Amino acid sequence: MPVFRWKGYDDKGKVATGVRDADSPRTLRQVLRKEGFLLTEVSETQVGAKGRNRSSDGHLDLLGKGLWVAVLVFFRLGFVAQAFAEYRRSVKPIEVAVLTRQLGTLLRAGVQLSESLAALIDQAEDQNLKQVLSDVKVQVNEGLPLASAMARHPGCFSDLYVNMVTAGETAGNLEAVLLRLADFLESQNRLRAKVMSALMYPIIMSVLAVGILTLLMTTVVPKVTAIFADTGRALPLNTQILIFVSTLISDYLWLLVIVGIGLALGFRYWLRTPKGRLSWDAFKLRLPVFGGLERKVAVSRFSKTLATMLASGVQLLRAMEIVKNVLGNTVLMNVIEQARESIREGESIAAPLKRSGQFPAIVCHMIAVGERSGQLEQMLENVSGAYDLEVETQLERLTALLSPLMILGMGGAVFFVVTSIMLPIMQMNDFVQ
Repeated sequence: MPVFRWKGYDDKGKVATGVRDADSPRTLRQVLRKEGFLLTEVSETQVGAKGRNRSSDGHLDLLGKGLWVAVLVFFRLGFVAQAFAEYRRSVKPIEVAVLTRQLGTLLRAGVQLSESLAALIDQAEDQNLKQVLSDVKVQVNEGLPLASAMARHPGCFSDLYVNMVTAGETAGNLEAVLLRLADFLESQNRLRAKVMSALMYPIIMSVLAVGILTLLMTTVVPKVTAIFADTGRALPLNTQILIFVSTLISDYLWLLVIVGIGLALGFRYWLRTPKGRLSWDAFKLRLPVFGGLERKVAVSRFSKTLATMLASGVQLLRAMEIVKNVLGNTVLMNVIEQARESIREGESIAAPLKRSGQFPAIVCHMIAVGERSGQLEQMLENVSGAYDLEVETQLERLTALLSPLMILGMGGAVFFVVTSIMLPIMQMNDFVQ
């Protein structure tokens, strides 16, 4: 006959434990209930010649699962450490914007380029930036153009940056180009900061909600729902769902972690394929609210970047090629590439953008007006300013809307857990009789 180790409460409310043989956990509950005990935990134990029981087997099994998870986490930490090292070697965009404005100001004041770079090196606090500027200064002193010296450090100076510096050196207005480039980088940093700050709150709330619910499901809920087990009475549907989810998380959390990591890695690999990236970017643009927001951010980035490069003297085809790489969406990048080919064949900018259906009609109309009037750069600046304002307004609305929605979602989850536990407890008298 099986032997069970049990834990519960006696008729005086004190904690009681013991070991007893019975045909099944249900039979044990019935017998002990007649003796005045209310069980909360029942586990079968099998005493053998070596003194080992199933409880210890369970601990060993749990230890083995823990080791598997530890191995996976170890390898994942290797990727995280590598990514962190890459991050440490990079230079922050805000620092690049600051040094660009300082370099343009020094050159406008009549300071020589080599002396300006030396001043920037002396005041640079970031060691990565100091090393980059030191190498640029050495290359410039050896006769290399500033743009070519900066091109040696793509992690700090992008293609857009290098091409604008090249145009400034060719036209002889490097200081003006640098100041215009600083304005552009600062506006992009502000836009990026607004988007990240708007997304930070829901991300933090989601992580907290998942953590709290996981803690409830693995610690509190199993102890409470153990009272309802093997009662022979039908439980409410929401209680059955709660018990199922709690059991799934408690017993197979290691498996859920492994599956989650596997899905994340698979999704990451899929995004690296051209077809996967195109499908995902197209899906993001079709989302009800966030798709429109991403499109507006891309339009603003496209307009501001193209206006800055054209005003700095970069040729249109080269500017379109660089602009394509700053959009961050494959669907829109393909549109720009098709527009670039059409421009090469003598067509205007607005016509292929309008045919694609991916750019708003008002944007295409304003670009067409700018082309006809010879004020394309100014018109693109106006488009960028208008869409920056729209993005800021929409982000404020989303932030104000997400706060009550997150609170409502967390409240709904807690309400579901509480009602799933309280409904059977309210019928506890029927269970005991």
